[in-house]
Amino acid sequence: MKIFNHIKKTTIAASVLACLMMVSLSSRAQLNPFQQGYYLNKYLADPSMAGINPGLNINAGYRQQWSSFPGTPKTQTLTADYQATDKVGLGLNISNDKAGLIQQTRMMATYAYHLPLSGNDQRLNFGLSLGINDPFISTSSVNGDQSDVQIADYNQLKPYVDGDFGISYTSNHLTVEAAIPNLKANLFKNEDDRIDVDRTTFMTAASYKIQLPGNALAVEPKVMFRGVKGFDNILDAGVNFSMTSTGLSLQGIYHSNQNVGMGFAWEEHAFGLSFNYNLETGPVSTYSSGAFEFGLKIKLFNKAK
Repeated sequence: MKIFNHIKKTTIAASVLACLMMVSLSSRAQLNPFQQGYYLNKYLADPSMAGINPGLNINAGYRQQWSSFPGTPKTQTLTADYQATDKVGLGLNISNDKAGLIQQTRMMATYAYHLPLSGNDQRLNFGLSLGINDPFISTSSVNGDQSDVQIADYNQLKPYVDGDFGISYTSNHLTVEAAIPNLKANLFKNEDDRIDVDRTTFMTAASYKIQLPGNALAVEPKVMFRGVKGFDNILDAGVNFSMTSTGLSLQGIYHSNQNVGMGFAWEEHAFGLSFNYNLETGPVSTYSSGAFEFGLKIKLFNKAK
């Protein structure tokens, strides 16, 4: 009987370890943030962008990796940002990530201050987000003994206060951004035993919007540099083509971790839709066919004329 119990515990431990290894492998294919955050909803990556546009802007997104592994990563996001005054923006950023057995829910409230400079709609923007981060193992996904001590030990770790900070310069053409997400993990020592990989440590970005003659088409190239814990830093280079008359935009982004993102979006006065697809081009493509992403945008109380 003792031998049977020992074999049972060993099998459960091996299963948990295999799931964690799968999460780690899947994470390598999920090192890129939501593509919406590059052009369509910059508040996703940078708190200083909360309330940068008039009215109340609500964005929802869903992303899933196409892979032969069970329990592939899935992410849902919901953001709402509001331009309370010409200088103050408020925001709410909620995300839920699930990869294998590990699930993480994050809820952040944001205050942003937009300092006007000279002409050309130049502004210096600051944003701070504070909220709760709650990683846990979903027992309903465990194929085995749900009372296993390793699962219980992980889930005994309490939700913790976290935050993000961002600063940016914006004008009619040029945007320069810098952000530090996950302030607790990046600035303070983690005292609990959590799985802590695939975490962005910093982000810097610059883009320039060029309105072509006739104002029918605008081109916006962008470069971004990101630090990721446990991996090499990542350089992103992309371009967005937007057609003023139709509200349609097309974009492509190359990531230095051997990944390419492509997508399109359509926006009108109060509504928008987007679809993006990330194509794996490196060794991970053996296990993953990339990831698809849907986005929905609703704009309310828009004061822009």
